[in-house]
Amino acid sequence: MIPDTLADLIAATDGQRETTWEGRRVLLINADWGQLALSLQGAQVLHFLPFPPDAAGDRPVPDPQDGWLWVTPTPQALPGAIRGGIPLCWPWFADESPDGKGPMHGPARTAEWRLDAVDEDISGSGVEIHLSPQERLHDELTPNVVVHANAHKLSVELFTRHTGTTPVKLTGALHTYFAVADTHRCRVEGLAGARYLDKLERFAEKQQQGELGIRGALDRIYQSNRPVVLDDGQRRLLITKQGSDSTVVWHPGEGLPGDTPAEVGQRFLCVEAACTRVDPVWLVPDGQHLLATTIVKASDHD
Repeated sequence: MIPDTLADLIAATDGQRETTWEGRRVLLINADWGQLALSLQGAQVLHFLPFPPDAAGDRPVPDPQDGWLWVTPTPQALPGAIRGGIPLCWPWFADESPDGKGPMHGPARTAEWRLDAVDEDISGSGVEIHLSPQERLHDELTPNVVVHANAHKLSVELFTRHTGTTPVKLTGALHTYFAVADTHRCRVEGLAGARYLDKLERFAEKQQQGELGIRGALDRIYQSNRPVVLDDGQRRLLITKQGSDSTVVWHPGEGLPGDTPAEVGQRFLCVEAACTRVDPVWLVPDGQHLLATTIVKASDHD
């Protein structure tokens, strides 16, 4: 589920183009393999809808509202961040900035990024997009983003290189907002038995009993690097990751943020590949770290 204004721009796109939406520069792709929308504020994927051929080899008639990601219909004006898609939390997660004064989730999600390359597969069956920030975001760390999309999957890779002289503690997340039919009908499979910190209960440590169902407000850091499946009763998505031993599952329940209307409040669930206080990364000079998430239909791998 994405705003109608963004859906209309995607539907009116043939191939790929750059344009503006809500004051942000965006890259739009509407190709034979699928659709993708990416904001250059935050290097943030806003929309993904693959077009795998059916058994007869035919392509479906695309509707952008069938995409796998959710974006609020009332995003904040600039310089605020867009709620939805896959925001980048870097170089820290939540309010864990080193001095306790930095912006929530770090500066990357509101920074301007440049398109370094947009490379189509030789077969025309997908795209690879390379991005870097226009200005330096950290004295010693440098991030780059690579997005891979094709008719079957979406991958987002966040690379961090240490270009300074002293060890640096790094946390972060790929804060994915999945579009779902109804949050309360969702199950997240693959976390049974995992330990987690419950942020709604002052980081109390608990253990997941059985598969996770969503019944209300939820903010948990699971100590897990396992793949999970998000099932909303209509679609099953397999979510895998690299460079992460934390899986964050979040929904605000009835306490929706100010940029999220009540009528769409049960249409998303966040399942995030993250490095948190549970598994911070200490980068040494010349060190590198990759945080990545890949999303495919679970039926493709059953």
